[in-house]
Amino acid sequence: MEEARLSVLKADIKRQLGIIEQVYGKIHQRSEGYLTNVERMESLAYQLHNLYCAFEDLMELVAEAFENRIGESGTWHIRLLQRMTESIPDIRPALFSTEAFPLLDELRGFHHWFRHAYSYEVEPEKLAIVLGKATAFRKIYKADVQGFLQQLAE
Repeated sequence: MEEARLSVLKADIKRQLGIIEQVYGKIHQRSEGYLTNVERMESLAYQLHNLYCAFEDLMELVAEAFENRIGESGTWHIRLLQRMTESIPDIRPALFSTEAFPLLDELRGFHHWFRHAYSYEVEPEKLAIVLGKATAFRKIYKADVQGFLQQLAE
């Protein structure tokens, strides 16, 4: 990858990581006492939805910088996630580790449910599972992204 494009990609990724951390901050705030407060639970669900959107935006930045045209089919969300956990020889390394895939996939599924759950209530048990996956992912995503950037620089 040429140096100018790499610099732009790094800047875009840094900005997006800042957005992701802002959303994680809101998730932390909303998660305190959410099981006893419906409005807090709904707000937490909204922030978990936003978290996946922020990660999807990050994945799209990488896809746009390389070959990854995912298309407009109904399966593009999962295809984008799958591609970001795969190295493509002579093109780019994987953005996320295989350990990240099930965590992000849980967030993706929740994101999809949340966008279409107009007449459903948020289930505390399901929310707890998704919150756990988001928390686990927070512990690994920065190292994954840093590894991706280091491999690009080599």
